[in-house]
Amino acid sequence: MIRKFSDITGILERRYVTDDLVASDIGYLAAQDALASSGIDGETLDYIIVAHNFGDVPYDNRRSDLVPALASRVKAKLGIKNPDTICYDLPFGCAGWLQGVIQADFYIKAGMAKRVMVIGAETLSRICDPHDRDSMIYADGAGAIILEATLSKKPVGILAHQSQTNAGDYTYVLKMQPSYNPDYPGNDLFLKMRGRVLYEHALKAVPAVVKASLVKANIPLTEVTKVFIHQANNKMDEAILKRLFEEYGITNIPEGIMPMSISWLGNSSVATVPTLYDLVSKGDMPEHQLVKGSVIVFAAVGAGVNINAAVYRIPD
Repeated sequence: MIRKFSDITGILERRYVTDDLVASDIGYLAAQDALASSGIDGETLDYIIVAHNFGDVPYDNRRSDLVPALASRVKAKLGIKNPDTICYDLPFGCAGWLQGVIQADFYIKAGMAKRVMVIGAETLSRICDPHDRDSMIYADGAGAIILEATLSKKPVGILAHQSQTNAGDYTYVLKMQPSYNPDYPGNDLFLKMRGRVLYEHALKAVPAVVKASLVKANIPLTEVTKVFIHQANNKMDEAILKRLFEEYGITNIPEGIMPMSISWLGNSSVATVPTLYDLVSKGDMPEHQLVKGSVIVFAAVGAGVNINAAVYRIPD
C-alpha cells in the first residue's frame, strides 16, 4: 500500500516540527530568513500577513490557539516596534499564502503600502488523524516573501491574478471530524478530505483559473517559464498542468516547467508554494533557474474550495 501511495502522491518523505514548536514559531523563522536574505529592515514593513488554517496547535494539546493573531506573534518575535506595521491572519485553505500575495498586490498598487511580508505557516502533523491514510500526505512547513513597490518602465511583478470560491457541493470536501479509530480517546477533531472529489474538481477548475489570469495579463502560455503550483499531490499537479496546456491546444509540455518538492517535503498546505519558490530562487534546486524578465505562474487550490492564480514577471 505504501508503494502505491508513493506512486500516486510522489511523496517519499515528510517534515514535521519538533514538539516545542508551533506554527507561529516556524513562521517567525521564515520571516527572519526573508528579512536576512533581502536585507530589508523589518521596521519598514507596512503589513505582515500570515496565511494558516489552524493557528498554533501545541503538541500536547490539540486545540487551535488563534488569539492573538499569528501575524502579531511573528511581529513580536521579530522585535518590530513600528505600530504602523499592520498584522493580520488569513485563513483561505491551502491557497491562503497566494491570496495573501494577491492582497499585498492590492495594497501596493493602491499606494497604501510599499513593503508587505506574506507568510505561509502550517503544522498539519498536529491536526491529522494517525488512523487515516490521507495523513501520510500532510507535513509541516513555513515560507515567507516580501513584496516591494518598484518603479519600472514596463510592467513587472504581479501582472494579473484570479481567485474563486467554489462552495455549494464542494464546501466540505475538507472538514474537521473525529478519528477513524472508534476507540480514540478524547473528542479531538482531525482534518478529513474527500480526495477523489477534490481531485476531479481541481482538474477542471484550476486550469481555468490559471488561464483567466493569463488572459487578464495578455500573456500567452508559451511565454511562461515556470509554474509554481501548490504541492498537494504529484499525480494531481501533473494532471492539472497537462489539462492547462490542453486548454491552449499544446500537447508537448516543456521539460522542467513545473518544479516539485513534494517528494521530500510533503503537503504543508499554505507553505508549499513559498518554500518551493525559496528553494528555486536561492539555487537549492539547480535544475531550475529563474531568469530576470521572464514570466512565472503561481497557482493553488484548497479548502473552501478556494482556487487562485497569479502571473508574475521577474523584475530585471
